[in-house]
Amino acid sequence: MSALPPLTAVRAFEAVARHLSFTRAAAELGMTQAAVSYQIRILEERVGTPLFLRRPRQIALSEVGARLAPEVSRAFDLLRASFAETGERAEGMLSLTVTNTFATGWLASQIGQFQLGHPDIAVKIDTSNVLVDFTQEEFDAGIRATGHIPPGLIGHPLAKVEFAPMLKPSLIERYDIREPADLLRVPQISPEDPWLPAWLEMAGVPAAAAVQKPFIGLGSQYLESRATIAGSGVAMLTPLFYAEEVAAGLLAQPFDLVGWVGHHYYFVYPESRRNWTRIKAFRDWIIDATAPLRALEQS
Repeated sequence: MSALPPLTAVRAFEAVARHLSFTRAAAELGMTQAAVSYQIRILEERVGTPLFLRRPRQIALSEVGARLAPEVSRAFDLLRASFAETGERAEGMLSLTVTNTFATGWLASQIGQFQLGHPDIAVKIDTSNVLVDFTQEEFDAGIRATGHIPPGLIGHPLAKVEFAPMLKPSLIERYDIREPADLLRVPQISPEDPWLPAWLEMAGVPAAAAVQKPFIGLGSQYLESRATIAGSGVAMLTPLFYAEEVAAGLLAQPFDLVGWVGHHYYFVYPESRRNWTRIKAFRDWIIDATAPLRALEQS
């Protein structure tokens, strides 16, 4: 034969050969006995010889059927093992898409705790601010900064996306920072950041003057924080992620005013995956692990 026979017929043959019963094979395959008999006839026509000897109240493998059955059985065993192994690997791998700021500001330093508690689940993290369509790309879940959870997704709020101007402590004295308007004298890091005019407006300061000068554009809060620590200027950062740097004297938040436009960091995943073991495990862990962040917001 130059081509494989229909897989449905081969599957029916394997089941009948194993049970030596059309009735039991039909029950296993969820087919009628007539449908199983039809598939066997298709295969016998394809092979060109009977595969079973039909006897009163029983069947037996023909000589050709007896030679073919062990090989077919081994092939199906290999398929079952391959799919089982693939399923186990998939169950043990959690693939996440995570916004850059949350990944570098919090998750990277905490993910080891999840691994210690769940050594059977490997975590693969892709850091990107591009919104992912979970039906089109191979990610199980994600962490996104948004004010709206799209239909079909479940979202668990982890922390507010708050922002405030931060800079190196020595710059406060150098530029004599006493009130919000004084920040306009400091070089701006990524002044195209929409958080800048939002915070200035909250502080009662016209925002236009902040962008009418040379500036540093970095486009990533992690890079902005590194430039800020180096003394390059002032940047809008999320205070929750820089408590250690503030405590160490590397960064300063000169004003208590914190901006918020209604966005949270959410752990999101498709509704259809709510019962996936690896997603449930990570969901429970991250909601618990981010509880201190939410507590700080309320303090």
